[in-house]
Amino acid sequence: MSETNKGCAEVPALETFRVELVGQVAHVRFARADKANALNETMWRELGEAFAWCDETPEVRAVVLSGEGRHFSSGIDLSMLIGVQQAVADKCDTRKREKLRKLILQLQDSVSSLEMCGKPVIAAIHGACVGGGLDIALAADFRYASRDAVFSVKEVDMGMVADVGTLQRLHHVVGQGVAREMALTGCDVDASQALSWGLINRVFDDAQSLIDAALSVAASIAAKSPVAVRGSKHVINYSRDHSVADGLQYIATWNAAMLMSEDIQQAMMASMSRQVPQFRD
Repeated sequence: MSETNKGCAEVPALETFRVELVGQVAHVRFARADKANALNETMWRELGEAFAWCDETPEVRAVVLSGEGRHFSSGIDLSMLIGVQQAVADKCDTRKREKLRKLILQLQDSVSSLEMCGKPVIAAIHGACVGGGLDIALAADFRYASRDAVFSVKEVDMGMVADVGTLQRLHHVVGQGVAREMALTGCDVDASQALSWGLINRVFDDAQSLIDAALSVAASIAAKSPVAVRGSKHVINYSRDHSVADGLQYIATWNAAMLMSEDIQQAMMASMSRQVPQFRD
């Protein structure tokens, strides 16, 4: 399928996101362009809903996340930060702290929904990708950017410690030294520097060429065996968080259970007949 939404499940209607199904690729877009895609309470909640839908919908095989307007995301909406005190208010200090911890964990779950989604996620970033926006981008499988993209860990400049994923994921992507520099200085990192540090994979001249490339790569992933793609993402994530020895034991057990799928037969037959394999969802 190549036409938008053709013959596929109905996409969710969300207030702060646009979700479009292009063939077998879900294009999820931040949709608060007038607010630089600042993350308000609704957006945090709907982020998890959007990626739960991508994960649960068989017709979706890959996902591109981007932002409408001039920016990917300018981070958490300051009005939400101001409202946190009221949201967690309680005459008992312990219960107040308990509510705040629960709120932070809920925000973490929203960000982790990209990582937990069984389908590969490409973050296509233009303009600002700061604070919470960077938290979210780092939970994607990999990142592309346009030349005007700017990345930063802004929390330190707001007198707080980043708490929804950047400090846990950034060093896996760029290494300890760069991660510490970004987190402790709050410096702005342009696309060229981000590319050299490995924060992004590729740089494009403008937002449209960025989106076109991300959708094209996502479509090429979607054409491959869904079982192999989902399994590869899962095993890569596991291996990142465990030793090499643990990772080797895990993949041996994984393939002992999952290797003999119909997709292998489809791939082999297509290769022998020099045809493009067709895999079911």
